Amino acid sequence: MKWEYDMIVVGGGAAGLTSAGISANLGAKTMMIEAHRLGGDCTWTGCVPSKVLLKAARVASRLRHAGRYGLLDHEPAIDFQKLIDYVQKVRGDVYEEADRPEIFEAMGIEVVHGKARFKDPHTVIIEHGGELREVTSRYFIIATGSSAVVPPVEGLKNVPYMTNENLFEQHDFPGSLAVIGGGPIGIEMAQAFTRLGSKVTVFDMANSILQNDHPELTSQLRETLESEGVRFVLGAGVNRVSESQGGIRIHYEWQNGSHTLDASKILVSAGRSANTEGLGLDEAGIIWSRKGIGIDNRCRTNRKHIFAAGDVAGRFQFTHMSEHMAKVAAMNALLRIPFKMDVKHVPWATYTDPELAHVGASEKELTARGIGFEVYKFPFSKIDRAITDSETNGWIRVYAKPLTGKILGADILGTHAGDLIGEFALAMRNGITLRSMSDTIHPYPTYGLGARRAADQWYAKNQKLWQIRLIRKIFGYRGSLPDLSDKDRII
Repeated sequence: MKWEYDMIVVGGGAAGLTSAGISANLGAKTMMIEAHRLGGDCTWTGCVPSKVLLKAARVASRLRHAGRYGLLDHEPAIDFQKLIDYVQKVRGDVYEEADRPEIFEAMGIEVVHGKARFKDPHTVIIEHGGELREVTSRYFIIATGSSAVVPPVEGLKNVPYMTNENLFEQHDFPGSLAVIGGGPIGIEMAQAFTRLGSKVTVFDMANSILQNDHPELTSQLRETLESEGVRFVLGAGVNRVSESQGGIRIHYEWQNGSHTLDASKILVSAGRSANTEGLGLDEAGIIWSRKGIGIDNRCRTNRKHIFAAGDVAGRFQFTHMSEHMAKVAAMNALLRIPFKMDVKHVPWATYTDPELAHVGASEKELTARGIGFEVYKFPFSKIDRAITDSETNGWIRVYAKPLTGKILGADILGTHAGDLIGEFALAMRNGITLRSMSDTIHPYPTYGLGARRAADQWYAKNQKLWQIRLIRKIFGYRGSLPDLSDKDRII
């Protein structure tokens, strides 16, 4: 049978844009269907606008504490409307530079606005402006992303709550803010709004924040946020929300008692769910669940010509992973190369100040699996660039095989942790050991040198007294023996 298209991509976010671009560059006749705006969550309601807001909040904090840099402290004047205008301008700039339809049309991609649903395994119906259009394709990649989860809290839908999807459309600054959820979005926004002058309280059912990260580092981060004024109510159950005079009242159970808290606004950041509704997945014979579309390690659904990439697959909900999955899906579909997802070296970062990042296996996971490893640590307080920048809060923790230096995972809390973690991801992906990292020249003074200094600790922990005695004997050296008794010594 002759199909109208070689590839139809449903969704124009990070995964959709990437897979459509790759498909077109491989010579496939490609259509990309987007129901809203190209760019998806990352450009409009996620990564981009949140980082602009975080940057503004960081500038405000630096002004407030300028004395750390030998300047005069200055309380910044916050014009929230002007700030939101700037946030919207920057995300518009990103859209114009990378996401607008004309860019993809110039690649030969047909960009169609509308809602797509499967009629059968090779046909989708596109609805736009009351008109319907049927198109067929040899291959499909579903990349419809995810949406904010709204927990079933009594009364929540009766108050004007915020999620990341409408947060950056707000014009009134909240004098006080209640955040439901201690994940990355909630924690980032809690710090941002606190620094901008809001009184912020974070609620979470868990007893700690950022459950997927190292508990020692998340505890340090929490202490930093608390020192800035963020209040945490952890191990708490929010059971009801109601309107109060001029705001919202949160009713919650905490420490064996019932409590209330009034806030100007409420931000819900309780996770995300895959956008599968209305896609006609059953008509296409695709297996799916509430968690997302089922795929294998080549991003294929049970229908071998239909692939899924990004958040809709319910795997790693990161923009960078969405792009990776899109590449895997497009290559498998169009070239039939058995290219598999790399799930062992997925980095992530939370862009608080300091940042928190991770890649590979966690310390807890390695211990549970009975894998032998050593922890190599290095503090930001010993990184000269961090000292000159007054950014000494943080640690680099690397987990590696003690004999070979093979890197198994890493956690970083500190300035530019999100950038630093990429070096460890690259090393792990390509079999670069701590020894090789230690022997690699890094420019001075940089934060990247901290990664090398962390790798230096492999040498320190593998140093033995008998080795030094042998060297002294062979060469006739007369210096004293170093004290190697402290297992946590740092060189």
